[in-house]
Amino acid sequence: MCGRFVQVEKPAFYAEHFGAEFVRTETLRGSFNVAPTSQIYAIADHGDERVLTSFRWGLIPSWAKEKTIGARTFNARSETVAEKPMFRSSFTRRRCIIPVDGFYEWERGARGKIPHYIYAADGAPLPAAGLWSAWTDPRTEERLLTCTILTGRPNELVAKIHDRMPVILAPDRWDAWLDPTNNDTEFLRELMGVYPVEMMAAHPVSTLVNKVQNDTGDLIKPLATPADHSG
Repeated sequence: MCGRFVQVEKPAFYAEHFGAEFVRTETLRGSFNVAPTSQIYAIADHGDERVLTSFRWGLIPSWAKEKTIGARTFNARSETVAEKPMFRSSFTRRRCIIPVDGFYEWERGARGKIPHYIYAADGAPLPAAGLWSAWTDPRTEERLLTCTILTGRPNELVAKIHDRMPVILAPDRWDAWLDPTNNDTEFLRELMGVYPVEMMAAHPVSTLVNKVQNDTGDLIKPLATPADHSG
């Protein structure tokens, strides 16, 4: 799964990096500890326009009666996303890329779970494959744009830490993934390959990240000593 990640850059930076022509969002507060239901940036194609927009993390399908469902739909399994009613429509028509500066996973050990920070070896944002949806509250008519991060089999680096990781898209797959007219399920499955291990890096970090209230750059610093686990 992917339940916490980092997104601290300005929207213009992500827009330029992923080739978005337009930014249609307010500037969000950057976070070193993004949690489900937070507002985050994502890039999607709308017709012939590539746009960076803000979404609520946790997909709410258009037919849902309550937005509380989004608290548990922040991830979607890539293996079953084409069949699950919760995600099927978005998978065929509403895909996005979620810029992730890095993400956290927890390794089980003799002393408990140790968090690790996982990121691109070159320091660039990771392009996590996502889905989005538009939902209107039937009582208040509030309209929300929501999204989810797809997860799949880990590469050799992440497999030492966790048995799942976000689906990361190589640059030559971005256009095909974002194309809303592309509804070839088998082709889309092929795009969701395992990201090369040599393109990523990781290190253990403090358990301060366990508390969502903690949100500073110290969270991604390499763990120096066992005592740093406290917090």
